[in-house]
Amino acid sequence: DDEYSVAAVRFGFNREANFEGRWNPHVYETLETVAEKTGVDSTRVQTLLGTARDKLFAAREQRVRPGRDDKVLVSWNALMIKGMAQAARVFDEPDYFKSSQHALDFIRTTLWSEGRLFATCKDGRAHLPAYLDDYVFLIDAILERLQVHWDSDELVFAQQLADVVLEHFADPAGGFWFTADDHENLIQRPKPLGDDAMPAGNAVAAKVFGRLAHLLGDARYSDAVEGTLKAAWEYIQQGPYGHTGLLLALEEYLNPVETLIVRPGGNEAVWRQAVGDDYTPRRMVFFIPDEICNLPGLLAGRKPQGAGVAYLCQGTQCLPSINHPDQLREQLGSGSSEGD
Repeated sequence: DDEYSVAAVRFGFNREANFEGRWNPHVYETLETVAEKTGVDSTRVQTLLGTARDKLFAAREQRVRPGRDDKVLVSWNALMIKGMAQAARVFDEPDYFKSSQHALDFIRTTLWSEGRLFATCKDGRAHLPAYLDDYVFLIDAILERLQVHWDSDELVFAQQLADVVLEHFADPAGGFWFTADDHENLIQRPKPLGDDAMPAGNAVAAKVFGRLAHLLGDARYSDAVEGTLKAAWEYIQQGPYGHTGLLLALEEYLNPVETLIVRPGGNEAVWRQAVGDDYTPRRMVFFIPDEICNLPGLLAGRKPQGAGVAYLCQGTQCLPSINHPDQLREQLGSGSSEGD
């Protein structure tokens, strides 16, 4: 009948079976092509496809459903938190940021206990000591979130995570182990350097410690970056295509990203216009409200001034403070942050 005819053209039932002698439906043809090939009016095609889908769905419901993995992993959620924060900033979508906030709140409430992370949560129960990826991916996500909305408490949390990594995961010879020093004994204690489906933990660690070092001026962070890259250098040389995450960290080590701190002085919209809304992955931008005080490290010296001020640095090289949005716009447009 017409229903089968349009479904067959649309989903490929008129083709050779594509999976072990049976059909795994795909959308092969547009609605216009289906109407043309079957001689059925396009409006009726849509109606018939709707009833066909209902029948297919009812048949599928008779099958045993596949098991669903519904545990919550910190590392995977951290990657998603970072992605949602990036999307919120680039596309100016507050709901994306709220999504990242919800996920981070869950991690801090459910998977952070007594100064340590758990790796996973299932049915409300957090368990398994967290791994290197969990910590450094989450630090990376927080650094991205702070560029959307400043929250000093989140910065403190990132520092706490970093302290755990330095204390419990660091190898004195350089780099970081996948498991903590108080983890259960394993046959092998791996040190992940090469990228897989996800970036290597050491690669992300080198990147986030480099960025934290430029943001806060903590020598422990910069030492960690140098030690990691030295420990990984032989492997990077042997297989650069398998260590792209470390290559990116090396690039930032040799050519640091820009760090822009803006204390907007009640004129945040004007200063944000000066910064622009382009996606600039090699520039960290933090808008810190004037009322925020007691900031750690180098941030303590980034004080508010009058109608607003911006502090632009690349690595340890900083320009004089910028006191007008037009001046900042000009400086960012020049693509240079070199100075005294």
